[in-house]
Amino acid sequence: LGEDEFSSLKLQGGDVTRGIYKWTEQAEARAKYNRSKSFDLGRPEPEAEVLDINSIKVPGGFRRNHLRRNVQSPGPHGHPEDGHASPAPGQQRLFTSSFLEFLTIYGHFAGEELEEDDEDLGPNEYFSSGEDTDEYNSDDEREPMEDSALLTPSRRRRKRKVRGGTGNNSPMNAALLLLKSFVGTGVLFLPRAYLNGGMLFSNLILFGVAALSYYCFVLLVQTQLKVGGSFGDLGGALYGKHMRTLILASIVISQIGFVAAYTVFTAANLQAFVRAVSDCKSSISIQWLILIQMLIFLPFALLRDIGKLAFTALVADAFILIGLAYLLYYDILTLNANGISDIIMFNKKDWTLFIGTAIFTFEGIGLIIPVQESMRHPQKFPRVLLIVMIIITVLFIGMGAISYAAYGSHTETVVLLNLPQDNKMVNGVQFLYSVAILLSTPLQIFPAIRIAETELFTRSGKYNPWVKWQKNVFRFFVVMLCAAIAWLGADHLDKFVALVGNFACIPLVFIYPPMLHYKAIARTKFWKVADILLCIFGFIAMAYATTLTAMSWATAEPKHPGYCDEKGTMVGF
Repeated sequence: LGEDEFSSLKLQGGDVTRGIYKWTEQAEARAKYNRSKSFDLGRPEPEAEVLDINSIKVPGGFRRNHLRRNVQSPGPHGHPEDGHASPAPGQQRLFTSSFLEFLTIYGHFAGEELEEDDEDLGPNEYFSSGEDTDEYNSDDEREPMEDSALLTPSRRRRKRKVRGGTGNNSPMNAALLLLKSFVGTGVLFLPRAYLNGGMLFSNLILFGVAALSYYCFVLLVQTQLKVGGSFGDLGGALYGKHMRTLILASIVISQIGFVAAYTVFTAANLQAFVRAVSDCKSSISIQWLILIQMLIFLPFALLRDIGKLAFTALVADAFILIGLAYLLYYDILTLNANGISDIIMFNKKDWTLFIGTAIFTFEGIGLIIPVQESMRHPQKFPRVLLIVMIIITVLFIGMGAISYAAYGSHTETVVLLNLPQDNKMVNGVQFLYSVAILLSTPLQIFPAIRIAETELFTRSGKYNPWVKWQKNVFRFFVVMLCAAIAWLGADHLDKFVALVGNFACIPLVFIYPPMLHYKAIARTKFWKVADILLCIFGFIAMAYATTLTAMSWATAEPKHPGYCDEKGTMVGF
């Protein structure tokens, strides 16, 4: 002992009183131990997925780094991950370095978590208990604390995964993903839309819709960067759960409209193909072709893993590219041979149909948030989006204007039908494009099914066959609903596409983003007034254009006679 340190044994009679002093020292030690357990220490920083170079250089570091990046690598908390690299807590990795990983974007459509619950539960994933509550006012999403329940009740539901937003995508990869997202069937409806609007009016409006859509996309991106979460979560966080439900309902309605339009498009092309290859001796009605497509889509609707659609999506993109290239080639040949057809600058009767079709063509807001989250530097996304919007605007204006100039007043709803039907190459392109849209339709219906399913079914069907089959029946119902809507709109595809654009797409693009921006970011009077005016414009445009489009349905003119109508030899069922 030191000279200044106290010892009871040095006192007179210390050996007699040693027990009392020892008892006092033990009591002080216990109090000191209890106090030490409540010291304040900040939460440790999460470990990175890949070790830094200094950690790798130490003995065994290379092996630890290899294990961490592999299937059974320990996550941030030492738990093995099942089949995925371990993201940092609260982050969802969105890898998009190849085409097949483009499907991951659809797995996070509108930023929503759409991954199916058939997979085995991971170590950081569990079923949370409780009735349906307002997730924006509850503590259900917090980290486990001292008062957290250790055992879950018998009534269980899947816990909402914590969202994040980091990826490894470069600006170039993000631009390619956006191009894949925007370029689809809508471009083939533009030539007929140009006939409905007129050449000058259509060019101006298409450019205006592109500029306004880009502005609204940027508003959504800015809001997401500040608030975080999916499109629906932004509405829920800023306006409450009813706004979230409204946004998700709009997404589901728009996707169902897209699927119905794609179904009619495919049916019309396949009908023309059958007529052409049989020399107008056989024909199948569009309604029967819609029914056949429905039977094809039913088993696809049961797929829980979007990765299983990889092959169909790859083939569809290749066929679409071939079809667009051949169409542009033949349009230029037609213009070179016959000159500009009978075009008009403005169609005062059907101009509202063009507005809906233009918005339908540029509709891609559901993939804005997931593509942004997939980037290594999300703050660079607005510039990437600007470049992509310029490219697709030039493409859309070029395809629409050139095709309309080539065929004039005889432009068909599906411009492929303007190509010579007795040409085997044209027949092949029609068939390939029809197959392309047929294969891409399950990818379009996937977000609608999963968003609606997630909201309607709070329980997982992994261990409950009854719940699983309830979900299967619901998926069948959605497919049959799409087919029924397609059946109703089959005779007037151009008006149906315009109706989908006006009613379903205008709120998603021109109403919800400025509303979210107004609540989350707008602080100055200028930005608040701008957001309010844009919302008012969106409401007026939706109501006016939707009403006129519906009215034009009742006063539709008869169709131009087709290839087989002119020959007069067609038979079919």
